[in-house]
Amino acid sequence: MKIRKEPSEVWAEYQRGINYNQSIGLYDTVKQNNNFYNDKQWEGVNAPDLDKPVFNFLKPVVSYYVAMLISDDVAVNVELGNSVRPPAEAMPGMEMPVDLNTDDNVPKVIAQEVDNIIEQTNLKYKNRRAIKNCAVDGDACMYLWFDPDAETGFEYTGTIRADVLDNTNVLFGNPTEEDVQEQPYVLLAYRRLTEDVRDEAEANGFPRDSITPDNEEYYANTEYDTDNDYTTVILKLWKEKGSVRMLKCTRDAPVKEETDTEYKLYPLAWMSWESVKNSYHGVSPITGKIPNQIFVNKIYAMAQRQVQDSAFPKVIYDKSKIARWDPSPGKAVGVIGDPTTALFAGFRPPEMSADPVNMAEVTVQQTKDMMGASDAALGNVKPDNTSAIIAVQKAAGMPLDIQKMDFYNFVEACVRIFLEIMRVNYGVRYVTLKDPDGNDLRGEFDFSLLGDYALSLKIDIGAGSYWSELMQVQTLDNLMSNQIIPDAVTYLEAIPEGYIKNKNRIIERIKEQQQIAEMMQVQAAGGVPMEETGVEMMQESPQMMQQEIPEQGMSEQEVQAVAAELAAMEADEAADTLAAMEISDIDKERIAELMQGGVEFVTG
Repeated sequence: MKIRKEPSEVWAEYQRGINYNQSIGLYDTVKQNNNFYNDKQWEGVNAPDLDKPVFNFLKPVVSYYVAMLISDDVAVNVELGNSVRPPAEAMPGMEMPVDLNTDDNVPKVIAQEVDNIIEQTNLKYKNRRAIKNCAVDGDACMYLWFDPDAETGFEYTGTIRADVLDNTNVLFGNPTEEDVQEQPYVLLAYRRLTEDVRDEAEANGFPRDSITPDNEEYYANTEYDTDNDYTTVILKLWKEKGSVRMLKCTRDAPVKEETDTEYKLYPLAWMSWESVKNSYHGVSPITGKIPNQIFVNKIYAMAQRQVQDSAFPKVIYDKSKIARWDPSPGKAVGVIGDPTTALFAGFRPPEMSADPVNMAEVTVQQTKDMMGASDAALGNVKPDNTSAIIAVQKAAGMPLDIQKMDFYNFVEACVRIFLEIMRVNYGVRYVTLKDPDGNDLRGEFDFSLLGDYALSLKIDIGAGSYWSELMQVQTLDNLMSNQIIPDAVTYLEAIPEGYIKNKNRIIERIKEQQQIAEMMQVQAAGGVPMEETGVEMMQESPQMMQQEIPEQGMSEQEVQAVAAELAAMEADEAADTLAAMEISDIDKERIAELMQGGVEFVTG
């Protein structure tokens, strides 16, 4: 496919995209959906004598959708596939604090850097905005780009940015294909202040005067600002020889020349709420429910008018006797003739039927139920049976599982784009990792090496409490106290890194003790002389501690040997190791006394 790069040609492609969006009614639909979401539900109605109440039941449903999809936190697990890079060799005369450019460290560096990007770009907040756009407009779009001038606190500069775009500002080259990466090209339209565009064009070496204002009308709110000039800027992305290229222009002039980004993926994540066959634009869940909202508003508007007209009694009087009725309290009224016949009665019209209001309430309830946002799901029930309510809420959230899976794919697309940007733009950066003992490993990492690895990327998403380390430790404590976890090694291996100092050394000591205990059990059961098993091994390897079966108790020699080994450790490590040993409390007390008094290793 021929790629058109002249501003006039790009603008013609932009107009074709506008024509397609108009043909499916996108602009009117998005404007109406946003009006109804934002309580502007009587827009364009000419009824000056009618009150215009708004009973917005669509907004709580959208808020429920967003809360259900974003209540889960995101965790990234990077698995390393087959490396195509040979093992790194140290350069002569070069000394590094730690070599982080190894197969073992690559997944750790990537996972840590992705977490940093999610925090720096405020991606979790922007995901909420994107999901709200998806529920109201029908589509969500996240554009990721590299800002080379951003400060990082180090000698190098540059960081990743994330922009949430409206679906009206994104135009696909093939509007019948919803997969972003399969597009021949993608156009991103921005409505910007003309002076800002001129500054950017001038910085890129183009004439400032070539940028002129235009009168585009497809963008919200700019038409209300009459004091500033605006210009539509088109950012065009396309793939050429496996690499994404880009340029930026206005209707008549270039703003940024063609650039090879070297990305293999379009830096764009796209999600539709409900997919439409042969269209890249989806359908919002509130589009088809707007007639129901209009009906409810009309019912309540007419009911309010009826109440205003008939709620209070009407005074009926004889106009031939009273020229004009004065409603002022306590004021005398002049009457010609018999005053008893001047005022006939106080008339009260018949009351309004309850059917209209009941119908409106039924409409609201059934609409919310069909949208999967019942009272139980929204929490608008009396908590008489908490377990039942929770079960109903979980069942009510099941219709959103499709959108939740689409959101997971949306986040995964963002992370894959992060990797592409890191590979191309990061270069060599200073990173810090944790070793198995919880110590910091500092060194430089060359992010261009990401191109030499086959990365198998997996994104795990679950409720925030599932990924909380404190919650994990508390759960492990409960499992250990209830003897569900079989031994101390299993418990320690499951503890998150950094919570126990020298955790790996403690696990090694416990495993050594378990091996000795197993050998002693074999000796006791099979009649093998002690001299051929535990004692000889302790004499040959002073680093290994003996452990007697709790029922039998430990000999004095064994107690001294264990105490000597523990005395050589740091106080915290020795205490943790002693507490984890499967020996009697009496033996622990004997060992502790020897440790406090200081002992020498005795073998005979």
